[in-house]
Amino acid sequence: MTYDLHGKSILVTGGTGSFGKKFVRRMLDEYEPSRLIVFSRDELKQFEMAQEISHPNLRYFIGDVRDADRLRRAFKGIEVVVHAAAMKQVPTAEYNPIECIRTNVLGAENVINAAIDEGVERVIALSTDKAANPINLYGATKLCSDKLFVAGNALAGSATTRFAVVRYGNVVGSRGSVIPFFKARRELGSVPITDERMTRFWITLEQGVDFVVQSLQRMHGGEVFVPKIPSMKITDLASAIAPDCAQEIVGIRPGEKLHEVMVPADESLNTLEFDRYYVIQPSFHFWDPAVHGSYEGEAGRKVDYGYEYRSDTNDEWVTAEALAQMID
Repeated sequence: MTYDLHGKSILVTGGTGSFGKKFVRRMLDEYEPSRLIVFSRDELKQFEMAQEISHPNLRYFIGDVRDADRLRRAFKGIEVVVHAAAMKQVPTAEYNPIECIRTNVLGAENVINAAIDEGVERVIALSTDKAANPINLYGATKLCSDKLFVAGNALAGSATTRFAVVRYGNVVGSRGSVIPFFKARRELGSVPITDERMTRFWITLEQGVDFVVQSLQRMHGGEVFVPKIPSMKITDLASAIAPDCAQEIVGIRPGEKLHEVMVPADESLNTLEFDRYYVIQPSFHFWDPAVHGSYEGEAGRKVDYGYEYRSDTNDEWVTAEALAQMID
């Protein structure tokens, strides 16, 4: 039986971002929440979002995930939390490591404690492909955050609060993706390419919201959900966005990978494959694969030992035509 989101009291941290806006619209259009709170720290972004999206049950709540007391106040009476707040820029995190840790790691701890203390039923945290085998600080903080949210289920003990994680790749249409940057470079006649071999996973904002909603409904608590999404070479992406521009190889940046991984080989022992997604199961003593290894009637299949879900060995690839449709 899936969890029913209709009429729930819902809060999204980092709710003024690209994901938050799309998620809020989805909740208001399809699930008629009794209360929907956008929790974020930027007053201007909240003001601008309020001009676009208003509803009698929608609330804008100024606060920072670093502030545990403010989170507890915001979580009172909340049944579902989607945690999307994070510092996400790799170069910024490398230069400001402590600030990144305070938001992505200590902020995650605050969300977990507030959710348990206030009796939130379900919490799902947004992760990133950079959290798998991380080589930069941003990825390392998100891996730590993932581990905290998985462990939050044990911390909750007999409480009803359950936590899960959704991990996916680059989002087409998000403010932080390379696509707006490539578009802006078209007038200059060239686009910088860090390495012509580079590949990335791609997902649309709509697909990302769909997957989070589906994971909220199907989670038992403790899983890392990974969608099956296509890959694309960065050179093909540049050709699709700026076909008339030269591609200038500028070299890989500090903390950047050639290819991304969403299911590491070391996690293969705990990974189940489904038709459209993977589930990395937790190593809890009370986790019973016979009970927890099935979702909506579909039983998962164990992947082979050493299996990796990588952007360069992916079975599904994006064509230039498909990318154009995704952007639209």
